[in-house]
Amino acid sequence: MIKYLKLSFLMVFFSGTLLAQQTSVYTHELTEFNRAVELYKDKQYQAAQILFDKVKPKTDNMEVESDCAYYIANCAIRLDQMGADVLVESFVEDYPTSTKTNQAYIEVAHYYFDQGNYPKSLEWFDKADSNNMSQAEREKYNFQKGYAYFTAKNTKEATKYFNQVVNSKTFGSQAKYYLGYMSYETDDYKSANQYFEQVSDQDKYKEKMGYFQADMNFKLGNFQKAIDLGLEQMPKSKGEEKSELSKIIGESYFNLKQYDKALPYLLAYNGKKGKWTNTDFYQLGYTYYQQKDYENAISQFNKIIGGNDSVAQNAYYHLAESYLKTDKKQQALNAFKTASEMEFDLKIQEDAYLNYAKLSYEIGNPYKSVPEVMNDYMAKYPNTPYKSEINTLLISSYITSKNYKEALVLLEKNKSPENKLAYQKVTFYRGLELYTDGDYKGAYALFKKSLAENKDAKFTARATFWKAETEYNLDQFEEAKLSFKQFLNSAEASNTPEFANANYNLAYSYFKLKEYENAIQYFDTYTKSAKDDRVRLTDAYLRLGDCNFMAAKYWPAMDAYNKAIDMKSVDADYAAFQKGISYGFVSKPDRKIEDLEKFSKTFPNSQYADDALYELGNTYVNQNQNDKGIATYDRLINGYKSSSYVAKAILKQGLIYYNGNKEDLAITKFKKVVAEYPNSPESIEAVSTARLIYVDK
Repeated sequence: MIKYLKLSFLMVFFSGTLLAQQTSVYTHELTEFNRAVELYKDKQYQAAQILFDKVKPKTDNMEVESDCAYYIANCAIRLDQMGADVLVESFVEDYPTSTKTNQAYIEVAHYYFDQGNYPKSLEWFDKADSNNMSQAEREKYNFQKGYAYFTAKNTKEATKYFNQVVNSKTFGSQAKYYLGYMSYETDDYKSANQYFEQVSDQDKYKEKMGYFQADMNFKLGNFQKAIDLGLEQMPKSKGEEKSELSKIIGESYFNLKQYDKALPYLLAYNGKKGKWTNTDFYQLGYTYYQQKDYENAISQFNKIIGGNDSVAQNAYYHLAESYLKTDKKQQALNAFKTASEMEFDLKIQEDAYLNYAKLSYEIGNPYKSVPEVMNDYMAKYPNTPYKSEINTLLISSYITSKNYKEALVLLEKNKSPENKLAYQKVTFYRGLELYTDGDYKGAYALFKKSLAENKDAKFTARATFWKAETEYNLDQFEEAKLSFKQFLNSAEASNTPEFANANYNLAYSYFKLKEYENAIQYFDTYTKSAKDDRVRLTDAYLRLGDCNFMAAKYWPAMDAYNKAIDMKSVDADYAAFQKGISYGFVSKPDRKIEDLEKFSKTFPNSQYADDALYELGNTYVNQNQNDKGIATYDRLINGYKSSSYVAKAILKQGLIYYNGNKEDLAITKFKKVVAEYPNSPESIEAVSTARLIYVDK
């Protein structure tokens, strides 16, 4: 609080010419009147008033009477009696020609002024006429009236009266001080400085002006001068003023970027009415930030609650930076997001958005997908100098999120040299997606695009492999064979996940081309290197068996089939069946019969069960075990009625009976074939053979 300078003024009393030139001896009344005046001068107002009240009704002298009324009213004012102002008004009304009328107003005004009752003094100053005053009286009148207006915060009127005494020897310095203070209060620091400078050599003003001048220089941007004046004033200050000076000095150092010097003064500030503003927290937080004390910076920035202005935006931005410095990336993401949503400082907003986008790419984003954040940034700042970088991150984020379709769209629009590697990867991965969806032609086109870039040898190798796969699925087996071989010959092949199956796939290409010898080589190579993929390994053994079988290499075929059986896979029945059949080709009919009998018992529900019984029946017949052959055919006919082998089995039975001269039984079987399977090859043969029997008969 500013303590206004109290001025003491001498009250001028006029006794008039009450005792002058008496033409007669002193009367008793005049003696009492004089006694009353003396008491008034001695400030014994109550006693004086009693005497004046006694003299007034007794005197016949009009001048003495009016003087008594004047003093009675003045005593009432000084005794703070009820109706004192009415007495003054009555005096003016009852004695309009009195020379003390104006003086009465002035006296009352001065009295109230001396008592500090400035509103009351103004009432009486307004009634007085200053025209006939002496120079000294007028100066006192103007100063006191100006000060009364000053206390009423009527700066316009106060300025008017102070300006009339700025050159006064008695009141000039005080007037300049208050004019300076009013200029200070209205932020007219230039005028304030001018007034303060004129009284800066006077000790009674110096103490207060030190604070004002420090504050003014701070507000004018003269930070070093504000610091100097503030430091000079600090030892003379205490309480709230000391706190405010700490703020002025601290913030001046802050603005001069001398953060180490600013810190102790910012900490010493107690706030307005003990409360800090968001700006106060921001400045202290930023000071800690500049000194790399990020934990304390975070603590201060987080005290800014509910802020929605440039200070809050700046604080959120540096809060995010502080979180980054302490590796708290999720918190940094949230702070950057908040700063990017504020539009007070567009540069900070853009920079915060950029960091928000980058950090989203790095750690993910719980609010939106990373590509969406990137696209939103590019939409908001299409001319950003970071366009290339964000595009790269966007592409990468698409790749990371496996949104290869959108990544490809973006890359097709930005075929810059730096994007060639990304283009190679995206076309490859998008090709895999189309391949999985069964769009082999679309996949093939993308694998070719990926190969065309050839920036990463590993991806080139992988694209070669999957190009071969699409060719295989498009029945382009010759092309697939060449592509698989190209893959296996590449330097990076062994470093790819596809390498594990390459020999297997190449073997299948040879198998489809009926190049069984080559197929055997690669199936065999695969079985020797395969590890955990039991399904594919079982299939490789089966195909290895088939290729050897087709190449008339029955013993190697049986060896492969045995390994497939040992794997106990769902295809074990096929391997067992093929193995049994193979014994027939190596002149081991007994083993063939043994294996097929075993097969029938082990795999009664196999899709090859009817094949096995038919082949077993044929083998019995070939070994001249016709009864067993017929019985085996019956097992087939009765157990697998829907089998395509049933007609053949019945026909076989008929032929066995025919060759054994059992024409009637043969005819029965032939008729059954014709009846149940008309127009089939077997019915035609049955009719032909039956005709022979009838001819013979």
